[in-house]
Amino acid sequence: MKKVAVVILNWNGVKMLEDYLPSVIRSIPEYAEVILADNASTDNSVDFVKKQYPNIKIIVNKINGGFAKGYNDALKDLNHEYLVLLNSDIETPNKWVEPVINFMENNPNVGAAMPKILQLKKKSHFEYAGAAGGYIDKWGFPFCRGRIFEELEEDNGQYNDNKEIFWATGACMFVRNDIYKNLGGLDEFFFAHMEEIDFCWRIQRYGYKVYAIGNSHVYHLGGGTLKKINPKKTFLNFRNNLLMLIKNHPSKNFILRIIQKLILDGIASIKFLFEGKPNHAFSVIKAHFSVYVNLNKFLKIRKKLKTELVKEEVIKIYPRLIIWDFFKKRKKKFSELNFD
Repeated sequence: MKKVAVVILNWNGVKMLEDYLPSVIRSIPEYAEVILADNASTDNSVDFVKKQYPNIKIIVNKINGGFAKGYNDALKDLNHEYLVLLNSDIETPNKWVEPVINFMENNPNVGAAMPKILQLKKKSHFEYAGAAGGYIDKWGFPFCRGRIFEELEEDNGQYNDNKEIFWATGACMFVRNDIYKNLGGLDEFFFAHMEEIDFCWRIQRYGYKVYAIGNSHVYHLGGGTLKKINPKKTFLNFRNNLLMLIKNHPSKNFILRIIQKLILDGIASIKFLFEGKPNHAFSVIKAHFSVYVNLNKFLKIRKKLKTELVKEEVIKIYPRLIIWDFFKKRKKKFSELNFD
């Protein structure tokens, strides 16, 4: 049994596998293996891997349950000590696995970690989905070292340290197998988007830390499943962000924070209308009603998590509104933010 399973979740992505799987196979150490988890693809992805890479283990999920269920189904029977959730559109250089595993081996209180995520098409700059490690503000809005909204920094070594963060990207997340299983994996209701932030929040409430490892990096193409302009992505982001807060926000100021969140999302919906994007405005409204319909269920989950997890409050949450700091105070870089 290998120590590390690098698991690539695929759905109709044969072109991605053709382009990027060779780099992953070439770059992993001998104590790791690559596993393809196929989410009920209808293209020839599975046949391609069977033919070109007969030694790769393939797990075929019965249905396409999205990112969360897809990984939960694929990982449930794996017994490797470490799991790596890796997007199919990532190119990996040599020595990207070893620094992360070595750090986690030497720091047993670290439950999950990630390398730096750089753009595949512009390798000098950070990539949107994770950059050099993720954070959220106290209203749940996510941002990263190296990326605030659409502002992407150049990688000049400013984030080459090993840094405790709030969330590790699902594009390339290292996690201890026992923690993944003990927490029940990713929340399948999320389907896709922000499930890794919710999961990392629960990791911290479980008593472990999340880190970004500065001497490891990968290159991410990005936008392979849902483009940024897709109303479905808007729906998932707003719904899952609200759900994440309901599940995990500490009791102090909980009601106030949710009310404030509703107001902020309402403003976002109006903004979409003024921008001539009515489908996106409707997606925000639809997202909220999706949560309201299931609110009793989510409140029960919240209560259950409070009893099962050791912490209610965690650190590394930005105490200000990142939207205000970015658009009004013109703070474009992570180094300009004040966490005090």
